[in-house]
Amino acid sequence: MYFVKIFATVLSICLFFFAIIVSAGENTYSWLMPSNSGRCIASAIQPPAGFTRTQVDSGSFADWLRHLPLKPAGASVLFFNGAAKPNQNAHAAVIDIDVGNRNLQQCADALIRLRAEYLYTVGDFAFIHFNLTSGDNIPYRRWLKGERPIVTDNRVHWRSGFAVDSSYSNFRSYLRTIFIYAGSYSLSKELASRATIWEMQIGDVFIEGGFPGHGVLVVDMAEDTMCGEKLFLLLQSYMPAQDIHILKNLEDDAISPWYRYPAADILRTPEWTFKASDLKYFVP
Repeated sequence: MYFVKIFATVLSICLFFFAIIVSAGENTYSWLMPSNSGRCIASAIQPPAGFTRTQVDSGSFADWLRHLPLKPAGASVLFFNGAAKPNQNAHAAVIDIDVGNRNLQQCADALIRLRAEYLYTVGDFAFIHFNLTSGDNIPYRRWLKGERPIVTDNRVHWRSGFAVDSSYSNFRSYLRTIFIYAGSYSLSKELASRATIWEMQIGDVFIEGGFPGHGVLVVDMAEDTMCGEKLFLLLQSYMPAQDIHILKNLEDDAISPWYRYPAADILRTPEWTFKASDLKYFVP
């Protein structure tokens, strides 16, 4: 116990300075070894004429999402097993992030992955926590300290005695456990609802929880400052687990892949239809 307390204190100090360094520099994407050529959402996908990207704080989740790295233009969406997805007409770009070699990182898991990766990057470990389908909350800080959630008959108990480990590989092990026991049902219950769609922000989620359900993430926004109209970009993974990708707007080729605020409170994406009331957001 004494060692654990010392470790926690030292770790907190290190994370404080780490967060300062990260916030002062460029966005970091821990899974890239080494970094890609620099092609990202902000550089590759420009807003339609008359629109400019909404202003966001440097180093924020919105800024981090906006600069997610992309695979080369024309890249296919691949399943976790390397096979090409039959439907290659739904995406405008593919995020340069691994999907793993198991059928785990599906729709809600991809949203969890991106939120957790950002918080890990900036050192906000206390905010990395997700609910399982059982309703149990699994904080990353307990995992860091050598505890593990053990699921038996849909009930969770914690077991201690594992190595204290803040490495990126251990963080990914934590996420794999979340992917196994969480999904759109649990995430939809965990997120908070926007009062209206007009409150939308980058990082928000359209999600319909179920078995199956689906979720997509608002990864960027733009606005026409003259008339106040706003547009947004969406990304998703899907089933089976597959590359995270930017969605085309098949309802409006003139502005695709950007989306307008949905008419009649219905948002149609290439592989799912949402209601405006499905808009939610992550809370600490």
